Amino acid sequence: MSTSGGTGRLGENLAAAYLERRGMRLTARNYRCRFGEIDLIAWDADVLCFVEVKARTSWDMGLPREYVTAKKQEKLRAAAALYLSEQGLDCPARFDVAEVYLKAGRRARIDYIKNAF
Repeated sequence: MSTSGGTGRLGENLAAAYLERRGMRLTARNYRCRFGEIDLIAWDADVLCFVEVKARTSWDMGLPREYVTAKKQEKLRAAAALYLSEQGLDCPARFDVAEVYLKAGRRARIDYIKNAF
């Protein structure tokens, strides 16, 4: 199930606030390059985290993390390598997934997966 632009944006905003509440420092949102897009990029102490946000209003089609396919992971790795190169960074990095569950009338729930791939 794909998400609408509004659901995706809301999910990214909620995930960004979640990261900041946990002491992470956002450095980029919606970084775009020829390889694709990275939703959020944030520092977790001295580790640069590339975060894929998957927001869903229904779980009928499986877990959001299941939509971060091998092909998507390959694109994210390539985009992250380009970002690191452009920024002149040589630092530890990891790939995380933020699953944002949005259900009408309920508080949003975020399951955050560090080192997702």
